Amino acid sequence: MKFATTYSPGVAPVPAVPTDKATQERVLSIRTWCDKLLSFQTTRSKSFRFQPGQFVRLGLAGVAGDIVWRPYSMLSANYDEYLEFFSVLVPDGAFSTRLAELGVDEPIYVEKLPYGYLTTSRFVGGEDLWLLASGTGLAPFLSILRDPEVWEQYENIVLAYSVREAKELAYQEEIAALAEDELFADAKAKLHYVPVVTREAVPGVLGQRLTTLLTDGSLERKVDLPIDRERSRLLICGNPQMLDDVRGILQARGLRPDRSREPGNFASENYW
Repeated sequence: MKFATTYSPGVAPVPAVPTDKATQERVLSIRTWCDKLLSFQTTRSKSFRFQPGQFVRLGLAGVAGDIVWRPYSMLSANYDEYLEFFSVLVPDGAFSTRLAELGVDEPIYVEKLPYGYLTTSRFVGGEDLWLLASGTGLAPFLSILRDPEVWEQYENIVLAYSVREAKELAYQEEIAALAEDELFADAKAKLHYVPVVTREAVPGVLGQRLTTLLTDGSLERKVDLPIDRERSRLLICGNPQMLDDVRGILQARGLRPDRSREPGNFASENYW
């Protein structure tokens, strides 16, 4: 699905940023999902490289004439010619206020170096990849799912995507298309997608929080696949409380956090 395009009546000047820190890109398109969620695409410097799952700091001109920076995970594939980001609009937020007014062709700064270790390359072994997301924590996982090497590496890929209301379930068509993409090995058989809506009843959709679904086994029953130490590798991205709770549940079941000197089963990133 293509992004809807909106046009800005003019491009406001922005403060200069040292060229050794960031590149000045421009907004290509904007897509609104609901009143508080939007996605946007920007141009991409030919020199910018990242691993699927990483994030970068974006800069927009603030009302005081400075630049406001915020971290955003790349949602686009690492081979795309553009960059794509998924954002929640925080009321009265310094960055969100400017982002909500952003128009096509307006400038935006992208730092040259990506950050983060929420990547599949960190794991040793494993046959099943579990991607557990709440809200805009979906972003790094869509980038990961657009990586052909991930489909070669794992026998099963589970994407559990939790939101409060059904209108917040973004990228449904894109997720469905992944299973049909010939670029990915056996994608239709490997991908197990589980949408979760916690504050309204949706037929055929799980309605409990991810923590409950993990505790009572509902998530594993839904995909007919167990989470265990030998097979399972998990990446978790969402709000801090969800991360704390999920990590505790996994550790109580004998799974270990993955560390640089001690390979384990799961890794997480705060997306708040």
